Amino acid sequence: MRILIKLGGTLLDEPESRHRLAAEIIAAATPDRQIVVVHGGGKQMTRFLAQMGVESHFIGGLRVTTPDVIDAVVKVFRGSVNASLVTAIRAAGGRPVGLSGLDAGLVDAEILNPELGQVGRPVASDTRLLELLTREGYLPVVACVAGSAKGEIFNINADQMAVACAGSFQAEKLLFLTDVDGVRGADGNILGTLTIPQARHLITDGVATSGMQAKLEAACEALVRGVGEVSIAPGASPGIVEKLLQKGTLGTRILR
Repeated sequence: MRILIKLGGTLLDEPESRHRLAAEIIAAATPDRQIVVVHGGGKQMTRFLAQMGVESHFIGGLRVTTPDVIDAVVKVFRGSVNASLVTAIRAAGGRPVGLSGLDAGLVDAEILNPELGQVGRPVASDTRLLELLTREGYLPVVACVAGSAKGEIFNINADQMAVACAGSFQAEKLLFLTDVDGVRGADGNILGTLTIPQARHLITDGVATSGMQAKLEAACEALVRGVGEVSIAPGASPGIVEKLLQKGTLGTRILR
């Protein structure tokens, strides 16, 4: 079984949370499960830029990425955040390999919107490197930085990065571990399961907005691209990884 786990940057900011999730991922990585991790780091990025005296600007929830900011993106996402997660997984007994979309053309992108600067939209993914590593027992840890054949570097939304990798990797499960309990319906209650049409109705009806709208759009795209099922679940819940793989009741499962 091929599994892709996307970790939100908030979950990785505190050492205790980071090491717990690393241990859970390693425990779940049995011989019949090939796991790839994709991570964000927006909180860490905002803090780093503030320390450098650079104010963060957003359009539609996406960070405007100037040449100065893209330099910070590489330093934070591919550097400190990726390294801290890799070392946590190594400490848990795993064999992690830190990567980004720049490596071996893992994810190529193009400009999403000129107003956003070097923010990219994934347009191609070559996951042969992921297949090679997981087949040999390594655990790829992918930062949300992409490139192009022209040598460009792009800041990529981590959810979209996860979808690009999961679709090309032919993952059976895509787990979005985030800082919310799941997808809420119009009554405010967590919805245990959703189909693609139901998820899209939540968006068009204005029930799912902002970050959750983006999560649902990414989930639907992943399913259309062949991923078996997608879960949106609270990464802060102990044992969350194995519970989701065993089809537990936490969070929301989106099905084709």
